Amino acid sequence: MATQLENILNKLSHQKLASHGSLDTFRYIAYDLASTSAQLLFLSRYMLMQGVAITQENSLLDNTARIEGWLARFPMYDWVGGRTSVMSAVGLLPAALQGIDIREMLAGAAIMDEATRTTSLKNNPAALLAMCWYWASDGVGSKDMVILPYKDSLLLFSRYLQQLVMESLGKEFDLDGNTVNQGLTVYGNKGSTDQHAYIQQLREGVHNFFATFIEVLRDRPPGHDWELEPGVTCGDYLFGMLQGTRSALYANGRESISVTIEEVTPRSVGAIIALYERAVGLYASLVNINAYHQPGVEAGKKAAAEVLALQKRVLSVLNEASCKDPVEPLTLDEIADRCHAPEEIEMIYKIIAHMSANDRVLIAEGSCGSPRSVKVYLGECNVDDMYA
Repeated sequence: MATQLENILNKLSHQKLASHGSLDTFRYIAYDLASTSAQLLFLSRYMLMQGVAITQENSLLDNTARIEGWLARFPMYDWVGGRTSVMSAVGLLPAALQGIDIREMLAGAAIMDEATRTTSLKNNPAALLAMCWYWASDGVGSKDMVILPYKDSLLLFSRYLQQLVMESLGKEFDLDGNTVNQGLTVYGNKGSTDQHAYIQQLREGVHNFFATFIEVLRDRPPGHDWELEPGVTCGDYLFGMLQGTRSALYANGRESISVTIEEVTPRSVGAIIALYERAVGLYASLVNINAYHQPGVEAGKKAAAEVLALQKRVLSVLNEASCKDPVEPLTLDEIADRCHAPEEIEMIYKIIAHMSANDRVLIAEGSCGSPRSVKVYLGECNVDDMYA
């Protein structure tokens, strides 16, 4: 994260920079670390604060921004999930900073929102899309969803849909408490260049997917598309690859969906995001699950906190042994026993390997190929036991 930020900052003038932090109540450990790293790097480089906060009122981030006098603070409401926050300040602020017309994005989303409220199935694009997913996957997620956008500017669309769909629909229980293990696996890349990574298997390998082609009708602004041969432009080749790939899959009995937009504009992007958000909600209704919570994510965060708590216990045990004269190196078994966590010996090994590789105060002697031969101690004793 820090390396990526530094590479970006090296290319930019600090007069034009603004940093923004956002997401839920700033409680996610990963985001906390990333945002703190960003802020420290920003301050160490330019010694100024041009931060903008997007968070819930009175959260840690909100209070930090208020006390330190950040440029602005925007609200984030507890009913807005991260994966559906594109049309909130979380997504709109970064878009605006890039010069994207966010009013047009919102207008496109509003038009799609209205279109997807009709009870007429054949006239409701989100309902049609959700029904296609249900039919293609037998309503139980039996097939993966492969997203193939044929436009460079939509390169990251498959990754966006990966979170939107999988975090929303990957659920163990339905609304009645039955174990159902629902979900749709999503992956993809832009056509036509990057699809070669897996198109061979899609056509001839295991039939465990359905494809979605994102087609953009307008290639380039008039007069800006080059002819590769008389009467054939670069856009024509891309069109040919999309239709050819679609036909090749169909000829081998592979299902596909086509979503077509006129051109990539803020309005059309807002509309297609709203389309998929609504389709996810409708599909969840079809399979009787809650698309708007994420207990699996919460479990992962809880487990991460437990790992960090175990790391503190390991350091405290090592500190106590390292403060002896002479120093008492400990084996993994001894560390696990003194931590009262013999069942966590593998995790303790992982913790020690990580800290040793990052030049922390920890010193590990022995062979990585024989973990039980490893003996560990701290390079310095902390008499106050800051790790306790």
